[in-house]
Formats: sequence, C-alpha cells, structure tokens
Amino acid sequence: MSDDPDLPSRRNSRSRKGRKVRTRGQRIRRGVLVTLLVLVLAGGGTLYWLYSRLDGNITGVDIDKALGDNRPQKLPTSGQNLLVLGSDSRAGAENKELGGGGDVSGARSDTAMVVHIPEGRSKAVAVSIPRDTLVTRPECVKADGSAVPTANRVMFNSVYSQVGPACVVKTVEQMSGVRIDHYLEINFAGFKDLVDAIGGVTVEVEKPIHDKSSGLDLSAGSHKLDGTQSLAYVRTRHGIGDGSDLGRIGLQQQFLLALLSEVKSQDLLGSPTKSYKVASSATKSLTTDSELASLTSLAEFARSMNGVDPGSMETIMLPVAYDKQDPNRVVAAEPQAGELWKAIRKDATIPESAKKSPATGG
Repeated sequence: MSDDPDLPSRRNSRSRKGRKVRTRGQRIRRGVLVTLLVLVLAGGGTLYWLYSRLDGNITGVDIDKALGDNRPQKLPTSGQNLLVLGSDSRAGAENKELGGGGDVSGARSDTAMVVHIPEGRSKAVAVSIPRDTLVTRPECVKADGSAVPTANRVMFNSVYSQVGPACVVKTVEQMSGVRIDHYLEINFAGFKDLVDAIGGVTVEVEKPIHDKSSGLDLSAGSHKLDGTQSLAYVRTRHGIGDGSDLGRIGLQQQFLLALLSEVKSQDLLGSPTKSYKVASSATKSLTTDSELASLTSLAEFARSMNGVDPGSMETIMLPVAYDKQDPNRVVAAEPQAGELWKAIRKDATIPESAKKSPATGG
C-alpha cells in the first residue's frame, strides 16, 4: 500500500465502491417491475432465453404510423402523457370466462386513463374518461387499411371495438388537444394474473359493496383481494352509487394506486423466480405503442419514472354532465373539461375548478 497521503487507499476505494453499489441497488429497488426484470434476467447469459420469451410477449402498435403528422404538438417540456386502457376482450377461454361469458364479440375499452407525468418526473396525474361518455369519433384507418368515417355521439368505449387502439388514441387527442406519447393496454386475464402473481392487493372499502352481477360481496374495511376479486372490484357498477359507470371510477383509481404501491414495495430483485412470474403475467397480455414494445424500452421508460411516488399521484375524473337527450350517457362538461385539458397541454397545475364534475354517479 502506498504511503503517499494524497493517494486513496485501496480500502477507501473498496468502501466507496461498496457505497456506490448499495446506492445503485437502492435506486433499482425503488424502480418499477420492468426495470428490475431487465437487470435480473438480461444480466445473465444463461437466462437470456427467459428475457427473450418475455420480450416476445409484448404486442406493439405503431401509433405514429397509423395517425400520421396531423396530431397535437408535443409538450413544451419533458413531461409525458400516457393513455392506459383496460380492455374487456373476450378473446381466449380465460378472458371470456372473466368477462362473464355470453356471446360477446370483439372488445371494448373497459377502463381508460390519461396519465400525465409533468416535467421533473416527481408526481403524476391520472384522468379517467368514463366509458359512457359520448364523443365525436374522428375519421380513422383500421389495421387492415380500410377507412372508417367520422361519427358523432358514439360511446367512448365503443371506439376500441369498432376501429382499434390507434383510433382510441386519435379520439382522445381530438377531444383533449393533448398529445399522447405512449399507449399501454392490458386485458382481463393479464390483470387477474398480475394481481395473483404479486400475492394480492389490499384496498380500503369505505362502504359495503354487494354486487349480485359479479358476486362481489365486501364489508366496509380493509380487504386483500386476489386476481378474480380485484377484477370484480374495478368492474363493479351495480354495487355502488347509482349503478352507472361513474360510480366505479373512484374504485378503479383507488385500486390503481394500491396496485402500484404493492409492486413498488416488494423486493422483487431479491426473488428472481417471483420477478419472472410477475413479469410473465404482466407482459403476456400487454399491448403498447411500438416505441415501448420491448423490455429494454419499457425499462428505460421505467427508470425515468423512478421518482414518481404512487402515494402522491392525483386521480381525477374527466368532468362530465348527464346528456340531455339520454340521461344514461354523459358528455364532457364545459368549461371544466377544457380547463383540465389546457393545464395538461401546458404541463401546468390543474385548477381546482377543473376537477369538479356535475355528474358524479351518486
């Protein structure tokens, strides 16, 4: 060892290296699921085939190609906007069973949220769009290249089944003026399996829920839900409020935060087997825009989200009013909806007045 006091000792060097490793490990543990998986699975050459298998699970949709250049401008900052859909596809035996069976063809967007991550990546806002909202569907092109003309007063959740995910993105961009940077979709089976893979999600039920249609029967208080119960929880509409779609949106938002918190709190890095099980469940039913359609891309995006704490995420329902022609449907309420979308377009603070909805669903 050198006697020169100006030269660092090997022990100090090793100590600093150890601190760096521990600090890096702590950052990784605070990361989301996909980041962990890329480091655990892709890091070992003997496990590369597992990584490849997970990578191949993800379905990509080329949103940019489908929509062209006639789109809202990107945010003036480094903020990001994601459209997150939960689809009620009946494709496959498991999805059909979870959807309640029956002769239901195609799929609809059962849950839709625009997630806005402002510049700085330290917080996020999730705006739920009620599925019964009447919108103007823009002219779109299907995956087979055929054109679908514009249509007025169509239910928002029907756009997915009629034209496909790219048209859902275009519809949201047209109604909001907000540029959607990324698209993520998960179906019934994937949602159920993900919850089961992480060992369930705990929710706080404010009022008893008794839904004969789904079989969901929960007393007020804390409940740890498995995958099937969780799916019923986010889809129930007969056991809460006035039985409309609006009543369950609060449950969906609450569950999203609880799910994110559960994933983030688990030491998945310390359990590669569990990491793989969770990742397999998450990716096998996942559809994203083509830019995110790989584990590597998802991991890079996830790393940029490390600072977002689910506990600080704000959840808002798009302000809506009951439609005058059909009280079973809603329309965007003005000026509240316009103010909400304007704040997101400018990456600005959302005013309290823009969060109040005339229609609440009881």
